[in-house]
Amino acid sequence: MTFISSAIYGCPLFSGIEEKELDGMLGCLDAKTTNFSKGGYILRAGSTVESLGLMVLGNAFIIQEDFWGNRNILSSIGQGQCFGETFACVPGAALNVNVVAQSKATVMFLNVKRILSMCPSSCTHHSRMIQNLLAGLAGKNLLFNEKITHLGQRTTRAKLLSYLSAEARRHSSAEFDIPFTRQQLADYLSVERSGLSLELSKMRKDGLLEFHKNHFLLKS
Repeated sequence: MTFISSAIYGCPLFSGIEEKELDGMLGCLDAKTTNFSKGGYILRAGSTVESLGLMVLGNAFIIQEDFWGNRNILSSIGQGQCFGETFACVPGAALNVNVVAQSKATVMFLNVKRILSMCPSSCTHHSRMIQNLLAGLAGKNLLFNEKITHLGQRTTRAKLLSYLSAEARRHSSAEFDIPFTRQQLADYLSVERSGLSLELSKMRKDGLLEFHKNHFLLKS
């Protein structure tokens, strides 16, 4: 299907791999596609996985939940992005996060063991995929360190300034959309929603930014 092809071709995991090689590689990697409804759990904490997920259609959040149901959003997953690689690369490692679909979602699961081990058919670009996997893991480590920087700020305003500055750099623009609603942004930054909304209003009054829903414009 076209949307599946679009997600695969745009996925960093397959960077540098020619389209003509993909069909054979997907068979080699035991690719399986599954559909999920909005709010459905794609992966659950406590389970173990042998495959990474590739978001073919839709989006999801990686979420940590404590015993009382308090949520901490770790990151968002969009079309063409992978998730679950770290746990799949460590045999028997139990997930400490949930992956929850935020819309109708289609996910392709790829067996990590078959990525890390050279296949019997000796795919020409197999080594390139291993390099891409390592690069992806390193990139996610950088994003995790970035979030630690946001959470390490002492006030809600400082956390917002840190996060929004990082998003402006990522988009190479002072105007951008973020992937979170107000509640989701509060969960991501580990602050109360009411306090976050109040601080955003104060920042707008102080001339630091303008916003409408998840669209932001930062002002110098």
